[in-house]
Amino acid sequence: MSVKPDTPLLDTVDTPLDLRKLKPEQLRQLSDELRAEMISAVGSTGGHLGSGLGVVELTVAIHYVFNTPDDRLIWDVGHQAYPHKILTGRRDRIRTLRQGGGLSGFTKRSESEYDPFGAAHSSTSISAGLGFAIANKLNDKPGKGIAVIGDGAMSAGMAYEAMNNAEQAGNRLVVILNDNDMSIAPPVGGLSAYLARMVSSSEYMGLRSLASKAMSKLSRRAHKAVGKAEEYTRGMVTGGTLFEELGFYYVGPIDGHNLDHLIPVLENVRDADEGPVLIHVVTTKGKGYEPAESSADKYHGVAKFDVITGKQKKSSGGPPNYQNVFGETLAKLAETDKRICAITAAMPSGTGVDKFAQAHPERSFDVGIAEQHGVTFAAGLAAQGMRPFAAIYSTFLQRAYDQIVHDVAIQNLPVRFAIDRAGLVGADGATHAGSFDVTYLATLPNFVVMAAADEAELVHMTYTAAEYDDGPIALRYPRGAGVGVDLPETPQKLEIGKGRIVREGTKVALLSLGTRLAESLKAADDLEAKGLSTTVADLRFAKPLDTDMIERLMRTHEVVVTVEEAAIGGLGAHVLTFASDNGLTDSGLKIRTLRLPDLFQDHDAPDKQYDEAGLNAPHIVDAVLKALRHNSAGVEEARA
Repeated sequence: MSVKPDTPLLDTVDTPLDLRKLKPEQLRQLSDELRAEMISAVGSTGGHLGSGLGVVELTVAIHYVFNTPDDRLIWDVGHQAYPHKILTGRRDRIRTLRQGGGLSGFTKRSESEYDPFGAAHSSTSISAGLGFAIANKLNDKPGKGIAVIGDGAMSAGMAYEAMNNAEQAGNRLVVILNDNDMSIAPPVGGLSAYLARMVSSSEYMGLRSLASKAMSKLSRRAHKAVGKAEEYTRGMVTGGTLFEELGFYYVGPIDGHNLDHLIPVLENVRDADEGPVLIHVVTTKGKGYEPAESSADKYHGVAKFDVITGKQKKSSGGPPNYQNVFGETLAKLAETDKRICAITAAMPSGTGVDKFAQAHPERSFDVGIAEQHGVTFAAGLAAQGMRPFAAIYSTFLQRAYDQIVHDVAIQNLPVRFAIDRAGLVGADGATHAGSFDVTYLATLPNFVVMAAADEAELVHMTYTAAEYDDGPIALRYPRGAGVGVDLPETPQKLEIGKGRIVREGTKVALLSLGTRLAESLKAADDLEAKGLSTTVADLRFAKPLDTDMIERLMRTHEVVVTVEEAAIGGLGAHVLTFASDNGLTDSGLKIRTLRLPDLFQDHDAPDKQYDEAGLNAPHIVDAVLKALRHNSAGVEEARA
């Protein structure tokens, strides 16, 4: 393919079909242009930067060598998929990343045929790739399943479960291990690149196959000796013994930024009969952008930033973030309580555990992307008399639900769950929303479930959880900054299952759980202006309910509305069940429940998401007026 000398190559590439028309010697220039385009785009939108910068050359090489989308390319987590999106027909929308109506920050099936599998949680790619590979095998289709998985994702057991079952896929499954922390292999150079090309070549694989046939004629002892010799020789040279034991043909490590190394290896693997194959690629997170390369987190997730300086345009001042309030409170409590431990699953700064770790490193544990292990590890600590806090995002805690039930709840062990990112999370969308934890925890016997209305309440609930030894207890709080209340100097131990009346009225009662309290108070102001005296209660607990307070409010008010930033089956369901079981609806009491809608909400600004969900003050007012059959002026009106 020939282009004018002054025409950027990236302008000639809309899909991988265009990419494959380029000459190999043009791919370096294309990669440089792709990296610059990604930096420019993320600078204007914010998002995940470092991961994508590290796989620019790998992305180009995969699409150049393999026949995507027929070969199904799956990016684990999806943080690193921005270059992939630019090369697969979405460059014209790349500056809408993570914005309402724009591109998702992760791969998404509805977005492109080049996204065969949605991904935003870690360590799923090999299982999905195996599914695609086996389906093609069963239907006699030629396409491969190609899984690109970061070495951080290899801390999750699911990746090994998939690999242990991959042998049936044969050469239809290709796993590319993107090692961007140098955690598996030493730096690679010319010798390892040569060895990778050699062991991936058809000649080597053919000799290996021939040798295997010849070995089958040998005695069992000789066969075993020869096999061990090859295993240890290749293991010492390439570090592939583990993957070979799991049934993979191991190739690597190779330099993931050297296209002269990548292209021939990928071509060899594409054309090989051997399989499944694991290619070990070493990359540098943040590659090619000095501010990212020199940053401690390699600019993993960034706000909008100045491309020239790398300076992020973060808001300054304002209330502290909830996760920092939690981390600092827990660290302070641990000064006098040596039993307190903190566990996180690869999210120390996101959960505030980094604050705890600075003060108490010997009692802080980052278990990696291994939520199942983290929960049962916490259960073991609790069973031995420690006071463990498992600080895990709501969306990631879902991955450990069996451990919550079997290892914690049934045994009634006092594990403390600090559930960050509760409710809607904005730009990360449905995959990261903390929608379901109230429902899936409050249904379990022995559990206590709290939700903080503000950062001061979070301080009290952290202390309450630390002091609670009678069974499992959870406290949930949202992403981002608090509402701006003063933090207490001395935390208060809350009475389990008791809420508080924030505002007293006579006609309407709003029962709030969590940070919708602020919107409930705004709604109360509007209702008062319409002549409707309104009580606002912060229930604090989804389980156990403050049944005394709820019954009193139900017997003295005409309308009761529950408000929660959680899915159906949570607070509202429990309040309705209590009211029904105790005959509280027999007198004509009007009960309404406001909660997240029964759908997966797309990414957008949080305020817009809550507007869509019907959980802001105007929606609360509307629910009350409909229940009373009043119009906005407070005049009774029959409404359908």
